[in-house]
Amino acid sequence: MHDMDKAATSRLAQNLLDTCMCHKTRMAARAITRTYDDALRNTGLRATQLSVLAAVGSRGALSIQSLADVLGMDRTTLTRNLRPLEDKGLVLLAPEARHRARMLELTPAGRSTLTRALPLWEDAQRTIRRRLGQQRWPAVQDALAELTEETRPLLS
Repeated sequence: MHDMDKAATSRLAQNLLDTCMCHKTRMAARAITRTYDDALRNTGLRATQLSVLAAVGSRGALSIQSLADVLGMDRTTLTRNLRPLEDKGLVLLAPEARHRARMLELTPAGRSTLTRALPLWEDAQRTIRRRLGQQRWPAVQDALAELTEETRPLLS
């Protein structure tokens, strides 16, 4: 009886690994992140850092909370991700202003690094698009956008 319980548990566990959206998405995210990290290696940036630079670069000076909202991150995680960018002189985090907001902006070195990274990001983007296939690319983009909409409840 014990072996049958073990076999049933094994089948259920394998089914979880084969069908779990969370597991599959995390595996895909790691594979995709590796592709972008490899492409960006010469810039000294990781894919997550490039997203932060791009968000700051696209919006100009903004508060940490605003940036966290734009990136869908909590402030603690964002602050941890900002530290290396600040240490490299790519972003400037101004002292607290009124309402205790600290404003963040790209430095000239940050703009230069972002500009240097964009063609490498485009190469990684093409690699992922090629792996997904031209036909599936828009559907995957749309599905991911839908899943990340904060106003839409996932468990309805």
